[in-house]
Amino acid sequence: MRKLSFLTAISLTGALALLSSTMAKTPALPLFAQSLGAPPELIGWAVMASTVPGILISLPAGLLRDRLGARPLLIAALFVFATAPFLYLLVHTIGELAIVRFYHGFATAIFGTVVGAEIAARYPESRGHALGIYSSVSTVGRSIAPFLGGALISATGFPGVYIGCAVAGVLALSLGLRTGGDAAPAPAVDRNTTGASRTAAVLADRVVLVTSLIEALQYLVFGSVEAFLAIYAEQRGWPAWTIGLLLGTQLGIVVLFKPRLGALSDRLGRRALILTGLVVGALSVAALPFTARFGPLLLINAAFGAGFAATTAATGALVGDRARSGGFGASMGVLRTIMDVGQATGPVLTGALIGASGYRLAFLTLAALLAAGALAFTFSGRGPIRATGP
Repeated sequence: MRKLSFLTAISLTGALALLSSTMAKTPALPLFAQSLGAPPELIGWAVMASTVPGILISLPAGLLRDRLGARPLLIAALFVFATAPFLYLLVHTIGELAIVRFYHGFATAIFGTVVGAEIAARYPESRGHALGIYSSVSTVGRSIAPFLGGALISATGFPGVYIGCAVAGVLALSLGLRTGGDAAPAPAVDRNTTGASRTAAVLADRVVLVTSLIEALQYLVFGSVEAFLAIYAEQRGWPAWTIGLLLGTQLGIVVLFKPRLGALSDRLGRRALILTGLVVGALSVAALPFTARFGPLLLINAAFGAGFAATTAATGALVGDRARSGGFGASMGVLRTIMDVGQATGPVLTGALIGASGYRLAFLTLAALLAAGALAFTFSGRGPIRATGP
């Protein structure tokens, strides 16, 4: 019951936190940046600003979790979730927007790393399923965000959406303060090992590195589609609420599929699921620039969400399987750091491609990257086909 209580509480906290942070981004961020007069290239940089903290802090956060426990880091992240939305109300230039996004990025970087490590440590026999449940419940908040954000922009403008973000962020902090983040036994990491030695051990594991690179590639494409599909639709005359419906449906598919796919990876193995998700994602993104009609675009985007769910349901669990001597924070920190490099690169690359050659070349390039990732993962050597446990 204690484990169930923790998983339920942290999942609900994550749902509120992601509702807040995603509503500040989808579809608000690219539309707000465009209203400030920013071209696609600068919009890409503004989107990237929130992922830079992940590159800087994910690994240190994971190492600190292994040594100090989860609770102090979770509270620090939730404080940022609660305070960042108020700063958007003060933004008047694209540079100011990038600064606020940079600060906001520390919340997701710390929270995602620490929660992933904590769940991986608590649920060794059902790691994929537990991570899938957390991801799915927390993604409910992320799924609601585009619908609610689009409606608030249409009804009240950008100030209304950021006030909504603040309400959700404060509620997440309130719930997080009641979550027993350190109820589990202390992290079973050797206190005599340094953070550098634990990091080196993780980096020496080829399976962890390859899996982390695949996750980075998947988030590179996901972040790019999330950012620029909104502008693609807006330039074709779609109102904000329909853009929110388009992006929210994609995330809704992730909510429905991810726990089931995570449980499937516990039984059948991680590798096939990762490959399937990459192939489905590549085909879906390749189809995006060939239609601007609502129905087909909705179906294509839903298929992309299913592919994303398949890949990411297995990558985090596979990295958790490889954690040694209780170093779940170090393993998840490496995964999140590499992932954030991909997520940071995506919007900048895509914005440059759109500015130079338009949406068709940009989306086809993203599809080609996923296809190349599938090929590389296929021929990367034999990783563990079944979950191996810690």
